[in-house]
Amino acid sequence: MSQPPLKIGVLIGSVRPGRFADKVSQWFVSEIGRRDDMETHVIDLSEPALAGELKLTLERSAAPDDAPALAERIGGLDGFVVVTPEYNHGYPASLKLAIDYVYREWRAKPVGFVSYGGMAGGQRAVEQLRQVFAELHAVTLRDTVSFHMAWEQFDDEGRPHDTDGTSKAASVLLDQLAWWGLTLREGRAARPYDG
Repeated sequence: MSQPPLKIGVLIGSVRPGRFADKVSQWFVSEIGRRDDMETHVIDLSEPALAGELKLTLERSAAPDDAPALAERIGGLDGFVVVTPEYNHGYPASLKLAIDYVYREWRAKPVGFVSYGGMAGGQRAVEQLRQVFAELHAVTLRDTVSFHMAWEQFDDEGRPHDTDGTSKAASVLLDQLAWWGLTLREGRAARPYDG
């Protein structure tokens, strides 16, 4: 019996003007597009509607229920890949705000990471994000895709110079995401998670 494709959210964590996230996320979305077991749902925190919702939530010191559009989008997905830069040895504040203002919707779902930055390639941001998602009862994947000195790794059209190596790394991550995504989706359907 054929399973419906997993609904995978690609969460773009940077909202800075001129951000490098566009190249990285567009490449990664194209990698998911090669598969028939997943469908991509991009959640770009710089989208005006989401940015406005998060800004309002922050200004009002509101509860997670005051971010309904983001919660609804997160809740309808089977798994996630967070595309994050590393800013000052950490991840962007916009990403933290978005994660914190959605709660139950993260539970018992897998989260993978594509990071980029300077010498560390965003790995310090990923290590911090693992702790945050563990607190939300999400399952983080072991393998990541990381771009060290990211601005040197892509051509002018947004393609990685090392197409074979990056595609292989993406494939490993997506295979893990597929296993966890399907397993946890079936588990949630058989017995709702309320941990």
